[in-house]
Amino acid sequence: MIELIDVHKTFGDNAVLRGVNLIVPKGESMVIIGGSGTGKSVTIKCVLGLITPDSGTIKVNGQDVTKADRDEFLTHFGMLFQGGALFDSLHVWENVAFRLLRGRLKRPREEAREIAIEKLRRVGLKSSVADQFPAELSGGMQKRVGLARAIAAEPDIIFFDEPTTGLDPIMAGVINELIREIVVEMGATAVTITHDMSSVRAIADDVAMLHDGVIQWTGPVSDLDSCNDPYVTQFVNGRAEGPIEAVR
Repeated sequence: MIELIDVHKTFGDNAVLRGVNLIVPKGESMVIIGGSGTGKSVTIKCVLGLITPDSGTIKVNGQDVTKADRDEFLTHFGMLFQGGALFDSLHVWENVAFRLLRGRLKRPREEAREIAIEKLRRVGLKSSVADQFPAELSGGMQKRVGLARAIAAEPDIIFFDEPTTGLDPIMAGVINELIREIVVEMGATAVTITHDMSSVRAIADDVAMLHDGVIQWTGPVSDLDSCNDPYVTQFVNGRAEGPIEAVR
């Protein structure tokens, strides 16, 4: 579904991506791990066409991202943002139905509301939440609203950017289970960025380790603990000593 071939991106003197090669099979869940500042978010933004690589090729469902019709191309994606990114001035249901109220996916307002309430129920929220504002919800509930928005338009591909950041372990577990259930249920292709190894084990079919601008290792999540790659071993076990230098 997604293929990156020798993708490079530099900002000034900072070479963030130095030849990323990655394949994400259709209908599978890929989790990208790596330290802060290693280029995980830049990689996703390149796939979405929000950042243009300096060189290399990115294909989504066989189509070159740079040659795609932007409006039509983006209808295939859903996104759960790290900080929730909900609109404070909109009701919860309007946040969930944001894409359904405008653009190519526009639906009648009442229909969009019904879809939003159904998606809220899917992530475990009652219909009464629909008319509240984001500020009236807990962090875990806001994350669920963000997840409902990500799936509202039934996308083929869903990106999850640090989905459990700021959540307590129990709520993080709930969100991980919801993500896994929804991805399997929808048959969607998923790409997740996370530092949380519990999320990796709960969400992933495959794992890719991004470090120093390249994919150091990729393989099924079942091979993660037995992997001999020193970068993966250090990251998974949280060791200070190893090839990944801690910023002091």
